[in-house]
Amino acid sequence: MIDKKAIEEHIRGILVALGEDPEREGLKETPKRVADMYEEVFASIGESNDDIAVRLAKTFEDEEQTEDKDRVVVMKDIDMFSFCEHHMALMYDMKATVAYIPKGRVIGLSKIARICDAVGKRLQLQERIGRDIADIMAKATGSDDVAVILTASHACVTTRGIKNRSTRTKTVELRGRFKTDATLQVYLQ
Repeated sequence: MIDKKAIEEHIRGILVALGEDPEREGLKETPKRVADMYEEVFASIGESNDDIAVRLAKTFEDEEQTEDKDRVVVMKDIDMFSFCEHHMALMYDMKATVAYIPKGRVIGLSKIARICDAVGKRLQLQERIGRDIADIMAKATGSDDVAVILTASHACVTTRGIKNRSTRTKTVELRGRFKTDATLQVYLQ
């Protein structure tokens, strides 16, 4: 899906437009390195939330089969990153907290982190990342009770424009009982 040769050509053009010499030793392989990096960091471009849910929806029967707030699954401090679609700038030092209430099945814990990783590997907005993770978690687990909290630094704020280096953005996506039952929100802190 990603056209690496086109990316190489365009990066070479950007180097020229910046006044650089793409033939100098330190830059000769830069277009290829950038194309390789883009293939990796944008690996989920073209993959829908449904595609990710199907690919990562490995679940297991929940023997307890209860649906009460004492059965909350929470993963905190999931490291991730993404690129802002407005400036193609890095969203970094991103941490995700993902929670859900099992509804007959539980998802493998590594799959939660993989869902976060996959969602980050496309041009994004932080608000959409939270919605996408929640959508995929709901589809993968069959639970409507999902919460996603993200905090991140945005290079488009910290390194350009206002250059406010300490700013962190926090977004919260609450679904189902996480939205209506404030006692469940304690699990998210």
